[in-house]
Amino acid sequence: MIASIESTESARFGQSVQNANCVVMVPPKEFGFNAQTAADNEFQHQVTLDAKSVKHNAMTEFKAMVAGLRRAGIQVVEFDYPLDASETPDAVFPNNWFSTTHEGAFYTFPMACNNRQQEVRPQALIDSLTAAGRKVVAVDSLTKYLDQGAFLESTGVMVKDHVNKTIYAALSQRCEREALEDYARRIGYHRVVSFQTALPSGQPIYHTNVMMAIGEHFAVICSEVIPEYERRFVVKSLANTKQVIDITLEQVNQFCGNILQLETVNGDKVIAMSQSAFDAFTPAQKQQLSTHGKLLPFDVSTIENIGGGSVRCMLGEVFLPARVQSL
Repeated sequence: MIASIESTESARFGQSVQNANCVVMVPPKEFGFNAQTAADNEFQHQVTLDAKSVKHNAMTEFKAMVAGLRRAGIQVVEFDYPLDASETPDAVFPNNWFSTTHEGAFYTFPMACNNRQQEVRPQALIDSLTAAGRKVVAVDSLTKYLDQGAFLESTGVMVKDHVNKTIYAALSQRCEREALEDYARRIGYHRVVSFQTALPSGQPIYHTNVMMAIGEHFAVICSEVIPEYERRFVVKSLANTKQVIDITLEQVNQFCGNILQLETVNGDKVIAMSQSAFDAFTPAQKQQLSTHGKLLPFDVSTIENIGGGSVRCMLGEVFLPARVQSL
């Protein structure tokens, strides 16, 4: 177990507590409809496009997003990987299998579907992060929970308020409470706010980050999917320190909850989102969000429609400290 370090580590490396200034992105070279994840992801859709066209469109969207983030001043680490016999159609969503901390810890997580478990390549990613100038000082894993048939899909199922050391999580097949609380203990986060959700179908939200996002001073949430007996508590908890922007279920379907505040190399704030989300936010909501950072919309409609995830899912935050170069 890795001890949490109460420190000014983030300040030492010129990075805010809440926002990463570096992200991992994985090219969608095997992208396609994933039948395994479709069992509980109602945001996925099959299309009539042939597989070659789907991959071409997805790669075009991916490259444009990488270029746009870099222009905005975000460090992007492109993590490529060799093809093998096991296809990974959802590899473009790396935030579900790893996470990092300001103290230099690197965690891996138990994924629910077999073909998503094949995405977990810790040493290869650590090597890429090291080459990009980041330092990993400790490695830990929660994949032991696979033996119990329990899953915890990293920042897909957990939305973190790093400032207040609080994790928010919608419980589901992909978010097991015991594993969630174990992880919180490991990183020294003293509060876990877990809750139930229900879509019109009666099924829970598969990943918390499609209905909730937390920035340094704001939170986006679709409170209507939370049962009334829990809703008030969750919203009040957020409102204690954040400006709460409530979105509708219709806006969730356009991925308005799947956004991420980041920090540029110059310390400016930006909020990455899809073009679908940007178009679905009301003018008043856009105005509210723009007070917290420049809005950066990207057209990832192919990836959203077929993969059931959006811009935030494509971004694996890197909080690792910079390697100190020897003189």
